[in-house]
Amino acid sequence: MAKNKKHLTKSKDQVFLGVFGGIADYFGLDETLVRVIGILIFVFTGFFPLGVFYLLAALVMPEYNGNKTNNDDNIVDGEFREK
Repeated sequence: MAKNKKHLTKSKDQVFLGVFGGIADYFGLDETLVRVIGILIFVFTGFFPLGVFYLLAALVMPEYNGNKTNNDDNIVDGEFREK
């Protein structure tokens, strides 16, 4: 079996643009914790470092698509594929 590659995408549960949620999903962390840490860094360092990174990441990161690949279009969620 081929390993599923992790892809960094915006979060499916977006609060603003989905960047912090997407980072939390990618690394397997709690989304609220990552968002709070991001807001604290934003407040204590000012807009420039984190604000610019956040906006660039929001432009570059693809939207969440449900982790479906081209081969999974005909599979109903919750069912197994017959071999």
